[in-house]
Amino acid sequence: MAEKWFNVGKIVNTHGVRGEVRVVSITDFASERYQKGKKLFIFEEKSQNPLEVVIASHRSHKSFDLLTFEEFHSINEVEHLKGSIIKVPESELQSLQDDEFYFHEIIGCKVLTEDGEEIGTVREILTPGANDVWVVKRNRKKDALIPYIDSIVKKVDIKEKTIIINLMEGLLDE
Repeated sequence: MAEKWFNVGKIVNTHGVRGEVRVVSITDFASERYQKGKKLFIFEEKSQNPLEVVIASHRSHKSFDLLTFEEFHSINEVEHLKGSIIKVPESELQSLQDDEFYFHEIIGCKVLTEDGEEIGTVREILTPGANDVWVVKRNRKKDALIPYIDSIVKKVDIKEKTIIINLMEGLLDE
């Protein structure tokens, strides 16, 4: 069976002259995922085969993750990686606690109130700080922003692709 891949980031630019790349991360576990010595796979736009790389360094800078790879040592060697997607195979996914979820498990879930009223579907996850915020696409209304906190998110059923929330006052202001 073919390996299943999961996106962890996108290389959006180079940074400096020593082969560092600027990554917009879409991983829940950047500090673990980008540890020195970890393997990642870069899927370049025009290439069929992923490029296997090993992390040499990781640091955060503004809203980006900056990575260097053991295989590359200058800006010239990483220039062609711009626009590439960084992925890991399914076998690299870590097992999670009961109240933890991977982004790909949450995106696409239907969000319902405790009364069964459908709000919309999770289309992306923002990680602005203390807690994640789920962006919910609604019909003919602007997106709802649902903070992932216990007082709001009551039940997440990955198998059924549903999320039950406590509709607190002001949460869905138009």
